[in-house]
Amino acid sequence: MTDRRTELAGNLAKVEERIAAACAAAGRARDEVTLIVVTKTYPASDVRILSELGVRQVGENRDQDAAPKAAACADLPLQWHFIGQLQTNKVRSVVGYADFVQSVDRDRLVTALSREAVRAGREVGCLLQVALDAGADGRGERGGIAPAGIEELAGLVADAPGLRLDGLMTVAPLTGEYAGREQAAFERLMDLSTYLRRSHPAATMVSAGMSADLEQAVAAGATHVRVGSAVLGVRPRLG
Repeated sequence: MTDRRTELAGNLAKVEERIAAACAAAGRARDEVTLIVVTKTYPASDVRILSELGVRQVGENRDQDAAPKAAACADLPLQWHFIGQLQTNKVRSVVGYADFVQSVDRDRLVTALSREAVRAGREVGCLLQVALDAGADGRGERGGIAPAGIEELAGLVADAPGLRLDGLMTVAPLTGEYAGREQAAFERLMDLSTYLRRSHPAATMVSAGMSADLEQAVAAGATHVRVGSAVLGVRPRLG
């Protein structure tokens, strides 16, 4: 076993232990929570090792990094989640490899995703990114829409050809009433998910929690956690 494979296997086992313990503490079955390993800034060789170790869900947040990586790993049994803020000029490229876009937060993006999904003959799963720190403009510091905008945007996604409304995503906010209150933020997302499923019963995904707060997300009821540094190590500085 190479040093890197040994390192990733050990880290992955620790994260698995954390998820399993969090599920047990919350009275949930382990298979209720899906791990997405966020591989941003790391090479395709790491993705290949992770696949050999049983990882099936990977996340990326920059198309310029993700597109070549996905192409290099096209032979692997992976599902790709795009989780970063997405500009419309990158949509065609992202639709080429992403099975899910977790950062849908505006009408124009829905239109662009639908057009490119139809053109590519693909169905793309969409999660609405909810900003629990949304300001007066209805936008969050790191993207996302205010809770009040969920119903309308969900309807647009549900009606858009080539798209599938799968659920909600959030990032624990750094400002506002939920700053430093990760579990309360994730519980709020669960409440919003319950409301959304009254109109869209199939939109069951709730993506919340990262390396530092996955336990709080599991306790709140998240179905997917997005873990990067706890598996791959501390990220190198970009640029």
